[in-house]
Amino acid sequence: MKILSNKNNLQILHEDNHIIVVNKRVGDIVQGDKTGDKPLSDVVKEYIKDKYNKPGDVFLGVIHRLDRPTTGIVVFARTSKALTRMNEMFSNRETQKTYWAVVKNKPQETTAKLVHYLKRNEKNNTSKAHLKEVPDSKLASLDYTIFKELQNYVALEINLHTGRHHQIRAQLSAIGSPIKGDLKYGSDRSNPDGGIHLHARKLVFIHPVSKENITIVAPTPDETIWNAI
Repeated sequence: MKILSNKNNLQILHEDNHIIVVNKRVGDIVQGDKTGDKPLSDVVKEYIKDKYNKPGDVFLGVIHRLDRPTTGIVVFARTSKALTRMNEMFSNRETQKTYWAVVKNKPQETTAKLVHYLKRNEKNNTSKAHLKEVPDSKLASLDYTIFKELQNYVALEINLHTGRHHQIRAQLSAIGSPIKGDLKYGSDRSNPDGGIHLHARKLVFIHPVSKENITIVAPTPDETIWNAI
């Protein structure tokens, strides 16, 4: 997919009057948190303010988030109407989300459906995948397919059926295939940039206002293993 703009280290994948879609980099936080680091939402607001010479505050709605060490598609709403409708689509699972992940340990099956019950631990900000339901756990489901094998790594394409906290990271770890660089979930070493090899690759949805079918594809980071894939 063509990148519309790459100003201010901001890769714009789609932009119209109601939504703006960016390709998140490793380390970006989507929304402000206790770290106090400048969030991606503020960077996007500055971009809009500058591009359209908007006076005063710029409206921008955060629809969903990606973990800080991951990369890929993030959608923001530019109008309250779009925010309401996009929130409904995401909560009702009316979008198709496809992720790419790189793992060191090849899964036993080439393609499979993973179903777990995820329990979140607020203290260390992790989720643990259980095969059976446990108190305060939530059902998590995804499909994966191996689509590329390198000398030391395997690339998986993942379709999410649910959107749980750290879902892909926890579920792949549970089958013995933690994501490359993901120390929190069992990877043996970190990546030099502090990120993990998990990328929100593709998003398909109905535009909240025009009702047209939108398909967004995010280029992978310019990095040795991603480039090999």
